[in-house]
Amino acid sequence: MKDVSLKDLLEAGCHFGHKVERWHPKAAEFIFGEREGIHIIDLVKTRDGLKNAGEYLKNLGQTGKVVLFVATKRQSKGIVSDAAKRAVVFYLTNRWIGGFLTNWEEVKKNIDKANRMRKELDGGIWKKFPKHEQVKLEKDLRKLESVYTGVKELTRVPEAIFIIDIKREISSLREAVKCKIPIVAIIDTNTNPNNVDYPIPANDDAVGSIQFIVNYLADAYLEGKKLGEKKEDTSEPKEKELPKKTEEKIEAKKEEKPQKKSKPKKLK
Repeated sequence: MKDVSLKDLLEAGCHFGHKVERWHPKAAEFIFGEREGIHIIDLVKTRDGLKNAGEYLKNLGQTGKVVLFVATKRQSKGIVSDAAKRAVVFYLTNRWIGGFLTNWEEVKKNIDKANRMRKELDGGIWKKFPKHEQVKLEKDLRKLESVYTGVKELTRVPEAIFIIDIKREISSLREAVKCKIPIVAIIDTNTNPNNVDYPIPANDDAVGSIQFIVNYLADAYLEGKKLGEKKEDTSEPKEKELPKKTEEKIEAKKEEKPQKKSKPKKLK
C-alpha cells in the first residue's frame, strides 16, 4: 500500500471537523484543537486509523472475504460507486435497505428477482406480453435496480462493512452491530466512535476527504485480492508433462507380460 503523509491528508481537507457546538464528547480523543469555532481533527490519528483500516481491508481481500461500502450522501455516491467498481467491491449508494443484514434471506429474494427480470428483458421474453404490461415490468425493474445495482451479485452476508457518516447511516451501523459484523467508518467530530472497530477520524462531508479515504481503502482491498490470487497460482504447481514418446514406452511396458523362464531338462 502507498504511504500516507500528513500533507496529503491536509490537502484533502481531512482535518476540518464540525462546529464546536455540534461536537460529540466521545470524539474528543480525535480532536486536535479549535479554530474559529470549528474543531480541527488530529491528522496523526487520521493517518494511523487509515493505515489500520487499510491493512484490515487488504487482509480481507487476500482471504477472499466480502466487503460492503455504504454511502448515500450526495457528494459521496459517485466516489464510492466508482471506487467500488474498480476494486470489485459491493456497494449501496441509493439508500440503505432495511433488514439488509438482519433479514438477509428476504433481501436476497429481491436481488434474485431483479436479476431474473433483467434476464427475461434481455432475452426478449416480455415481448409476448401486451405493451402496458411491458411498461409496468420495466418500471418495476428500474426501481429494483436503482437500489440493488451495487449488490446484484452478492450471495451472502458481507464479512465487513465500510460506512461514510455513521450518523446518517445509523440503520446500517445498528444492523452491523447486531450481526457482529466488523465496521470500518469515517468518524467526524459529531459522531460516537464506540461501535466502530476501525475508526478513521476525518471530515465526512468534504469531497476531497471522502475521495482520498475511499480510494485508499479500495486500493488496499484490490492489492490484497491480487496477492490472494497470486498465492493460489503458486500454491498448486502443475505436474510436468512427460514427452509423448516416453509416455508410449511406459504404456508399452505395462502391457508386456513377463515370460516364465523354462527349467532345464534333467539328463537321465
